[in-house]
Amino acid sequence: MTPRILSLAQGPIPSPVYLPDATYGVVRSVDAQDLEAVGIDALVMNTFHLMLKPGSSTIQSLGGLHKMTGWRRSIVTDSGGFQAYSLIRQNPKFGTLHEKGITFQPEGSDRKYQLTPEKSIQLQMSFGSDVMICLDDCTHVDEAYAEQEISVARTIKWAKLCKKEFTRLVEGKKMTEATRPRLYAVVQGGGYKDLRLRCAEALLEIGFDGYGFGGWPLDKNGSLLAEIIGYTREIIPEEFPMHALGIGHPENVLACYDLGYDIFDCAMPTRDARHGRLFTFTNPLAAALSGDWMKYLYINDEEHIHDGGPISEFCDCPCCRYYSVGYLHHLFKMGDALFLRLATLHNLRFMVQLCDRIRAREQ
Repeated sequence: MTPRILSLAQGPIPSPVYLPDATYGVVRSVDAQDLEAVGIDALVMNTFHLMLKPGSSTIQSLGGLHKMTGWRRSIVTDSGGFQAYSLIRQNPKFGTLHEKGITFQPEGSDRKYQLTPEKSIQLQMSFGSDVMICLDDCTHVDEAYAEQEISVARTIKWAKLCKKEFTRLVEGKKMTEATRPRLYAVVQGGGYKDLRLRCAEALLEIGFDGYGFGGWPLDKNGSLLAEIIGYTREIIPEEFPMHALGIGHPENVLACYDLGYDIFDCAMPTRDARHGRLFTFTNPLAAALSGDWMKYLYINDEEHIHDGGPISEFCDCPCCRYYSVGYLHHLFKMGDALFLRLATLHNLRFMVQLCDRIRAREQ
């Protein structure tokens, strides 16, 4: 696959690109300058959660997501479809999915919230997002065919409403092709190819700037659903960028890039960092991404107490440049917040270097 350039209002981004999870407008334990320093090009934030905290009126009063967070590069906002899946499909007491959208009541709250396709777009536009994602009905791959069929029908219907509202807002604000946000739609259908095709064809007819793989991307054993993920890419024309939503394990990023995907996001690299699982390459930058090209370093292991070397000799992150594994082990044992920052920067730099290595491989 030839790397593409994603043209966004904040500037071009080469693919593949990994987006850290900044759900509430922050990548935990690091700031915007930290993120720029390790080469992050874009963040993914969540419309559903931002609507609750700090709330759309607060975000607007603070000048939108870019100004509020100090982040000068691109922002992708997920619609909230996955959160509806994780909250409602797994525990119906938190709300309902219906033809008009999502009704939900967060745990401990007396208030019910409505998230319609139109409101999702209105919120994302007010946030100042660079890439907006249509509200979709997310499912697990093991859901029955009948349930997947309902999900596809809802996703298509909601995508039409999203596109209509998006067009109305863009025209009302007199945005140009260069300055308007991009709008992506999500292909659902679980593990059924006929439903994936039905969904993709309908979304292509509506017309979007890019598309995403929707639904839980792993099987019950935690393995990547490579066949259905690859098929979903095949049925979307090559000229459209594809976002592998929720996919961010390094090995899965490489596998999905080879299947034709451009954009990746996942909380795992930063969450792993905070819990002491650090990513390392086993070979220099110019080496091939084959065999056992990566491994983990578990900072809590007692063997690291006296280790005076960096996490990785092949990493140029601030952590590896200035601090030893032994010191990081000490910080981790102390529960000091500095460990969270340094470990997070390391794993993020690893993900940036992975994308760099993939691009270099294609040249």
